[in-house]
Amino acid sequence: MAWALKLPLTDEVIESGLVQDFDASLSGIGQELGAGAYSMSDVLALPIFKQEESILPPDNENKILPFQYVLCAATSPAVKLHDETLTYLNQGQSYEIRMLDNRKIGELPEITDKMVKSILRVVFHDRRLQYTEHQQLEGWRWNRPGDRILDLDIPMSVGIIDPRANPTQLNTVEFLWDPSKRTSVFIQVHCISTEFTMRKHGGEKGVPFRIQIDTFKENENEEYTEHLHSASCQVKVFKPKGADRKQKTDREKMEKRAPQEKEKYQPSYETTILTECCPWPEVSYVSNSPSPGFNTSHNSFPVAEGNGSPTHLPEPVVQVADNLLPTATPQDAQQWLLRNRFSPFCRLFTNFSGADLLKLTREDVIQICGPADGIRLFNALKGRVVRPRLTVYV
Repeated sequence: MAWALKLPLTDEVIESGLVQDFDASLSGIGQELGAGAYSMSDVLALPIFKQEESILPPDNENKILPFQYVLCAATSPAVKLHDETLTYLNQGQSYEIRMLDNRKIGELPEITDKMVKSILRVVFHDRRLQYTEHQQLEGWRWNRPGDRILDLDIPMSVGIIDPRANPTQLNTVEFLWDPSKRTSVFIQVHCISTEFTMRKHGGEKGVPFRIQIDTFKENENEEYTEHLHSASCQVKVFKPKGADRKQKTDREKMEKRAPQEKEKYQPSYETTILTECCPWPEVSYVSNSPSPGFNTSHNSFPVAEGNGSPTHLPEPVVQVADNLLPTATPQDAQQWLLRNRFSPFCRLFTNFSGADLLKLTREDVIQICGPADGIRLFNALKGRVVRPRLTVYV
């Protein structure tokens, strides 16, 4: 009887053993391949998929990208695969940007044999600094009187016509060019990334900038206001030869990484392709109003005589701001800002209605616009007397 009972127990043991062996065989496969073997992100990151990724058509196949801009400077190898490229530049060094006609035959015939206008600017990549751009640039102007943030190297440039710069816009230049002809513009960036870094950070990490190009065609009134294309790239600017040292350091760090780690980073490309972006929302930049031209000297932008430091004139005649109504639309609010000489802050308050602006506290406005301009704007919003601050360069 005892022997008869052994058979079921033996069957159970055998069955249990088979299950364990099967589980072990599966777990062995998992151990050989690794825990992330079936991660789609890892699979798609394999080199074979990386090469095919660039061949894939864009989301909108009918979208026309008429131009391509190529900055002739190498990208950093220390950038993760899915992050935006980063390019290091030397302060004051001339860098070529090739302006390429990317149209297919028959596309945009209205600009064939005609000029287009491109506006090139250096702006902040950090959104926090974008909100205080006016104050940041004014502070830079005080520390570097008579200098510009962005310059064109005219003798090196090819195919650009009527280059212009407004002395009040230190970070912007504009020019005309013919897409059917070879065009290369050479730029010089004179500010460095650590000039906008708080001292508490020790200047070790500079802020990134963006180089952005917006291109326009003529409208019926022969004004270059119809947007065609915009593209930008991320850069950091170092003191002379600092970009070369930083590039070398990044390359050496990557060489020391394990092969598996290297797969997570982009290779360093010899040139930087500016990627499509939204146009810069500064209306005054695309106006067709006359602006100072260039001289023939290498440092071609005209600057005021003297040291360029501002001289404050006596207080002008007091003006009373018209009241901003809570029912004002964002467009009405923009007009109100322009009428009351707050144009530098129009971009910051692009989507603000009258009600939105009137809800701002005194502290809010000062934090956004700075102490002097913030108090002026707050008083204007409250319908109080405004004393416009005029600065004249002599």
